[in-house]
Amino acid sequence: MPATPIHEHLVRVKTGSAELEGNLSLPAAATGIVLFAHGSGSSRHSPRNRYVARVLQQGGLATLLMDLLTAPEDREDERTGRLRFNIGLLAERVVGATDWLAQNSPTSQLRIGYFGASTGAAAALVAAAERPQTVGAVVSRGGRPDLAIPVLDRVKAPTLLIVGGLDLAVIEMNREALAHLTVQKRLEIVPGATHLFEEKGTLDEVARLAQEWLAAHLGTPGPQQSRKSAN
Repeated sequence: MPATPIHEHLVRVKTGSAELEGNLSLPAAATGIVLFAHGSGSSRHSPRNRYVARVLQQGGLATLLMDLLTAPEDREDERTGRLRFNIGLLAERVVGATDWLAQNSPTSQLRIGYFGASTGAAAALVAAAERPQTVGAVVSRGGRPDLAIPVLDRVKAPTLLIVGGLDLAVIEMNREALAHLTVQKRLEIVPGATHLFEEKGTLDEVARLAQEWLAAHLGTPGPQQSRKSAN
């Protein structure tokens, strides 16, 4: 049976003083929504994250791939590389997008998860610590969760860390972060993969692991839906 087509919509997300563009995809009867947090000079057009997003969508999860920097900020970051490591700013944008999803139809009924890559993973974990009652799961791909160590003990969402087996320095950073997490957690090392998971089959494994983790933890009603059901 052919895969069900999933339509992508351009949205504008107001977060603080910034208005950010994103691509929102809503499969029929979605069981949750996954906000992608990009990092290290990437954007919502990242082919790796778009591939993972398609796998999640085919598994029944909605996705929001959103730029965390405005166009002028992105141009500045291309010159300086400074903003991609501003975890506070990136996390503030992720929190703003989380609140936008929780307040706007048709996403307000969906439990929210995060998929963070590189420094975006640190931003996602900081945001999860800021919204512990809203965020239901976190997945990090080749991430820098060590940059969020000061707040990891406040993260309540089950967290999966995925690292390439050949990405030795990042493996150690993830092991350090794993020790600070106090929730359900797992570190998955993909054999033969480097930092960007460009080797054959390695990104497929990332997508499989992420889909299983997120589907398992986002299949329950979100906080707003629970409150409405109780009224």
